[in-house]
Amino acid sequence: MWAQPSRVIVVLVIVEACTVGLMAASWSQFRPGVGPVVLAVLLAAAGIVHTEVATGVERARRRVGEKSYTDLSTVWTFTAALLLPSALATATIVVIYTYLWFRVWKPARFPLFRHTFTTATVLLAAIAAQEVVAATGGTDRWSEGFAGVTTLGAATLAYAAVNSLLIALAVAVSTPDATPSHLFGALDEITVELATLCLGAMLALTLTVSAWFVLLVFIPVLVLQRAVMYRDLAAAATTDGKTGLLTATAWNARATEAIARAHRERSTLAMLVLDLDHFKRVNDTHGHVAGDRVLAAVADALSAEVRGDDLVGRFGGEEFVVLLPGLPTARAIAELHAVAERIRVRVTTLAVPVETPDGPLTISDLSISVGGTMVSTAPGTTVEQAIALADRELYRAKDSGRNAVRIAGRPDVPTQRTEESSAELRRVQPEN
Repeated sequence: MWAQPSRVIVVLVIVEACTVGLMAASWSQFRPGVGPVVLAVLLAAAGIVHTEVATGVERARRRVGEKSYTDLSTVWTFTAALLLPSALATATIVVIYTYLWFRVWKPARFPLFRHTFTTATVLLAAIAAQEVVAATGGTDRWSEGFAGVTTLGAATLAYAAVNSLLIALAVAVSTPDATPSHLFGALDEITVELATLCLGAMLALTLTVSAWFVLLVFIPVLVLQRAVMYRDLAAAATTDGKTGLLTATAWNARATEAIARAHRERSTLAMLVLDLDHFKRVNDTHGHVAGDRVLAAVADALSAEVRGDDLVGRFGGEEFVVLLPGLPTARAIAELHAVAERIRVRVTTLAVPVETPDGPLTISDLSISVGGTMVSTAPGTTVEQAIALADRELYRAKDSGRNAVRIAGRPDVPTQRTEESSAELRRVQPEN
């Protein structure tokens, strides 16, 4: 943890100190009762059994889902938050997450400080949900039709909001250029988390009738867990781990489908091939970790300058490829050039902060060369043929001095470059 930037350490310490303080306060006011203690033991045992049954699935998910991970143990922690006094609820969560550490997180070699912070966010989310339940009249209100759904829904949203915002805060301070999807997760991940919370809410509701209903939750949780694992595996198989873009194999498959679709619909299709200029110098000067950060920043810039239905992929090394369907027929080449030029200009403005053994620095003065072509949608056209044409234009751009755009069928227009600094890569120390 101490190797992290100071701003990250500050957030971790504050969040965990607040958690410890609130837990201590809850235990100072705790008055033990047989019923709540039995329920706490039951939920902790259920969480442990769930972990054991799904240990293989969880470890596989951890290996393929390092950037974003949906924790289905929320079913048990959220139920504890809704039904138990604060002291017992926090104790139940600590037991479950301690067991998760030894059986799932530690074997997957995840840092202990990250697990501790995650546990703290869950504890604070549970306390927030408890406060909402208490403020809305307790569990007795849950049987009051729409009013009961509203109060239970408010507790669910409180739990989700506190947990998500705290995690987003940690991501934001550790990765200042993080996108909203990095901060809060992709839409399908948010949906799975809400589904897990709803399952926990329904379990809490049924447990007010009988503790035996806990047995009915295991099958839905395990089915949901396997469904999420398949989603993670599918995403890992098609997503480049360094940039978040499509892999070359996945991009090729989707591009083949796009060519066939463009033929059926008699629509246009265009392609760009892009290569980051002098990328080897970044790796040689600052190391491969810094190079990976640069690739990720370029990928984000590329994605930001194209449409949501354009196919963006990493083709290996520092080369990227984009397929653009449905450009206006009358001005398709001009539109393609405009997109390529926007990407080129955006890359030249990038300033990528990285941590190095010599301290923090910013990598700038990046540039990219772009080649593009309209793709024939005639029967028999292959992705490889289209890439070859775009690649030829890319080499024309590089031969012209790099940091340039060349589009097949468009007269060469000199690229408007800003005045280049004497150094292509410079260190910029952060301001105090």
